[in-house]
Amino acid sequence: MPTIIEITDLQDPALDVFARLTENQLRNRLEPEKGVFIAESPKVIDRALDAGYQPLSFLMERRKIDGPAQEVLARSGDVPVYTADREVLTALTGYQLTRGVLAAFHRPVLPDVETLCQGARRVAVLENIVDSTNVGAIFRSAAALHIDAVLVTPSCCDPLCRRAVRVSMGTVFQVPWTQIGAVPADWPEAGLAQLHNLGFKTAALALSDRSVSIDDPDLMAEDRLALILGTEGDGLSPATIARCDYTVKIPMSHGVDSLNVAAASAVAFWQLRARD
Repeated sequence: MPTIIEITDLQDPALDVFARLTENQLRNRLEPEKGVFIAESPKVIDRALDAGYQPLSFLMERRKIDGPAQEVLARSGDVPVYTADREVLTALTGYQLTRGVLAAFHRPVLPDVETLCQGARRVAVLENIVDSTNVGAIFRSAAALHIDAVLVTPSCCDPLCRRAVRVSMGTVFQVPWTQIGAVPADWPEAGLAQLHNLGFKTAALALSDRSVSIDDPDLMAEDRLALILGTEGDGLSPATIARCDYTVKIPMSHGVDSLNVAAASAVAFWQLRARD
């Protein structure tokens, strides 16, 4: 059973993971393999538990303990649960807790690209996408629309940052993912070569003179396809586009030139899903 601890000191070091450590500090706390991430709301926490993640501690409103959080606490063993009224928790964290519950989890050890992509037919590659909301929304679409795995470049937003996890509604725990390349210099040349060596054709979602429509028959018929999505504003780098097998566009109307990357991902994932 969890250990319930009433918060009496907002400066308690045990609360640092919820209140005072930045996302970067959480990710690299002590050593990378000992990193931490924060999940928000009982539903998201439940999905993390379903995926085998191990909680370190909880922070929640007192009234949630015997309410919406009861089931996740019953699944979590003997972990500390720090609790207080909503006003105290808002003063501690600086924001109102979504559904009144946070959980700190051990970060997973990420698989290598080769292992992750075994058997995959459709993967999404996120190139330098820095907005956590977009990353979370892309993962949610990937889970719903037949993407087998997601690869993030080294300069991409961390999929396990608190906001990305929340926006994904916990689907970041359901879709296999890993980082492609150890440092920014590994992308795009080495990363795209790795995908080609694994048997993927690569499709850059970008506007150019050589773009084909997203419903191009040859593109849709590819057995293994990696869909490359670019950062907000600038889109994919010219070096990435030049090295891809396809450059792909979503036909627009009313003079609109493009969609937000999260919206574009949903269209692309559905249209280019693997068909048996």
